[in-house]
Amino acid sequence: MEALVRVAQAGLGAWGANLVRNVDEVADLAWICDSSQERLDALARRHPAARTTTSFDEILADPSIEAVVVATPVPTHYTLARDALQAGKHVFVEKPPAMHADEMVDLVRLAEERGRVLMPGHLLLYHPGVRKLKELVESGDLGEVLCVYGNRQNLGTIRTNENALWSLGVHDLSVILHLIGEEPDEAWAHGNAFLTPGVEDVVFCYLHFPSGKIAHLHLSWLDPHKMRKLTVVGRDKMAVFDDMELERKITVYEKAPEQPAQTYGEWRTRTGDIFSPKIANDEPLRLEMQHFLRLVRNGTDGTEARDGLAVVRVLERLTASLRGS
Repeated sequence: MEALVRVAQAGLGAWGANLVRNVDEVADLAWICDSSQERLDALARRHPAARTTTSFDEILADPSIEAVVVATPVPTHYTLARDALQAGKHVFVEKPPAMHADEMVDLVRLAEERGRVLMPGHLLLYHPGVRKLKELVESGDLGEVLCVYGNRQNLGTIRTNENALWSLGVHDLSVILHLIGEEPDEAWAHGNAFLTPGVEDVVFCYLHFPSGKIAHLHLSWLDPHKMRKLTVVGRDKMAVFDDMELERKITVYEKAPEQPAQTYGEWRTRTGDIFSPKIANDEPLRLEMQHFLRLVRNGTDGTEARDGLAVVRVLERLTASLRGS
């Protein structure tokens, strides 16, 4: 039986605790690291086989560590991922891996030079519902994709160190780029900071792609409805991924406009069946971590890192638009 990959994780906050649970179940969790001794002590009781430290350098100095998981606050992602790659470690880094495109370019270059995996934590790409949505798009079942729009809204959690674009938009943006397979040639964003100066609570984004497709995002933590929804409008059918649904994660609508020859150019709408394909119940975080470990074992062509770079590039362009520059 092949030995498990030896992994160290830095960052044990609320999301980090979910990550470390999955790491421990699919890999050899050798180290856990956090600046808070209280969090370290709490997680050490759940994962007694892992060594603990408040020093990131200490885990990088361990030659037995093959891979590092970075789940620290966003502003630290680039520096920690860079240091881990320079130390010869494979890196899984939570989204976004960097706050600037030039930093992400640096990480991609380092990973390629060192022959190491750099995988951003774009969790939704491993969600069985999003995988089904991608399958519907690629199979041509929806017809030509015309537009995609996402709604990610709730009342809270209110952030003070990153705005709704970077906190919420990164999720749907990674999926939209994955579904469309292009980077936009136009990127606009408008929003406002109502609670914390300089930190937009509500953001609206518009993307136009070279193929003519368009996308729209509504991002907010000031909303009465909790929504986690992505809609794909095709020429023949339409599909909705709704992560708030317990069972019907994907709904396909046989609805579309049509222009029959006998109507002399007039458009009319066609309505058919509505159905929900069965979606596996697998935990996306587990699937994501298993994918990372496969890349560590079998090698990578760099696709995940380059996709992460594309997301950061678009986030940076949307930020520039939001700031009016």
